[in-house]
Formats: sequence, structure tokens, C-alpha cells
Amino acid sequence: MPQVTDRIGGRGDKKRLPGHKEEDARPRTDGARADEFQPKILIFACNWCSYAGADLAGVSRVQMPPDCQVVRVMCSGRVEPELVISALCRGMDGVLVLGCHPGECHYTQGNYYARRRALLLKELLPYVGIEPERFQLKWVSASEGGKFAEVVQEMVEGVRRLGPVGAEWG
Repeated sequence: MPQVTDRIGGRGDKKRLPGHKEEDARPRTDGARADEFQPKILIFACNWCSYAGADLAGVSRVQMPPDCQVVRVMCSGRVEPELVISALCRGMDGVLVLGCHPGECHYTQGNYYARRRALLLKELLPYVGIEPERFQLKWVSASEGGKFAEVVQEMVEGVRRLGPVGAEWG
């Protein structure tokens, strides 16, 4: 039976992490150097606010970083910590959860639940060998397409400084 550290990468080498093999390298599409690390970010976006903000950014043709995958969820409060840890252990370099501003949740208290989970998750991540900076929770409303792009860009730059997930494992 595999140990938890084997699945997370505690003693393995980083080439076992999906998406970080040398042969999978893709050319840059955003004008940066070809040899610069290009992080993969998973974005969980609230259906009612943040996903609409992402849509507005796209319609407004705001420049977005490549390799960001947006997953629409009904509420940021529905993003379980296991989803975040699983994504990071399976090769995503960062996870960004975007929700409605506090007090504006379509489901009344969902973003408050998300905030509580985020605080606990930030404390838990170092225990599983993942830097807490790889996870962020931010508030973006439907009318904030520019802010959506700005938050994503900040996340990409922060994760780029950290390097690929699992690089410190070995």
C-alpha cells in the first residue's frame, strides 16, 4: 500500500508529477522568455460573480496569462480543501478560489464558509509539503473584469517566483 508521502511526493522526484515532465514543455505564448517557468493555475470561480467577471474580462479582451484553467462552481463555499490539495498534488502549480464579495453571496453565507476554509487550508498546506502561497482566496464581482485579470496575473507572478510544485521535494 503506498504511503501518503509517496502520493504527495515526499521522497519521489518531481518528474513523477503530472504536467512537469521535460518533454511536455510548451512554447511561451505571452511574450516571456522561452526558458522561463510557466505555472499552471486552477481557478475555481463562483458562478454568480467571479465567473461573470472572467467572462467580462474575456469579452473586454483583457490580456490573460496562459495555462490558467477556470472551473465554474455554484459557490466559492463549495470548494472543499480536498479539491485544492488534490489539484496541487496532481500537478497544478497554484489554486485560486474566487468568490462574491462578503455580504453579496447569492447563497447568503457561502463566501464566509470559503473564508474559514481558506484560513484553515493555509495552515494545513505546510504539513503536506506545499507552500501556502500556492493557494489564494479572492473576491471578484461580476462587474470587475479588470480586477479578475489583475488577480490572476498576481497569482501567476507569485507562483512563478516559487517555481514548479514539487521542486522542493527532490
